[in-house]
Amino acid sequence: PILRLIMSLFWTNVSPSSSRKQGQNDTEPIILEGKCLVVCDSTPSSEPASNALGMSVRSGSGRVAFSASRQTNHEPTDMSNRTMIIYFDNILVNVGTHFDQESSVFLAPRRGVYSFNFHVVKAYNRQTIQVSLMVNGWPMISAFAGDQDVTREAATNAGLVIMEKGDKAYLRLERGNLMGGWKYSTFSGFLVFPL
Repeated sequence: PILRLIMSLFWTNVSPSSSRKQGQNDTEPIILEGKCLVVCDSTPSSEPASNALGMSVRSGSGRVAFSASRQTNHEPTDMSNRTMIIYFDNILVNVGTHFDQESSVFLAPRRGVYSFNFHVVKAYNRQTIQVSLMVNGWPMISAFAGDQDVTREAATNAGLVIMEKGDKAYLRLERGNLMGGWKYSTFSGFLVFPL
């Protein structure tokens, strides 16, 4: 209701003679008979902005989120002393397309605080798994599942990480085998806010 009122007042007070000032660029506000209610910036910055009504006036293109799952078992032979990237063959969400399904690596599009979580299921009795969230080859957080009396158990963890533009994040299986059938193992992340 308030927005309709403002828009109706805006349209009734704008005359057809309103025009852009000579030499004005795309980032400057357009002045319409001295009354500019909302200024939209065609080149949004990383800082959030809103108008007096609390609505965003920035571009929505800064959204970054992904979630992927496994549909197949991940049972490498000779896994006892090997580490490897955990691959995810089913993309659930990939807003911004910054998660590469082929490599299962997330590439940060900008500097910011990112949230990651993973849920990785072990498959066999007496089998321990260790999973690490890696950023540029360095472990940030890890999780273990090692109860020898159960056949299926999950290694789960979550955390916030500051990433620079171009940083790479992925999951590494340090030890064990994964149960990925029925979409049990997942990896997700999103941009909390840019810095």
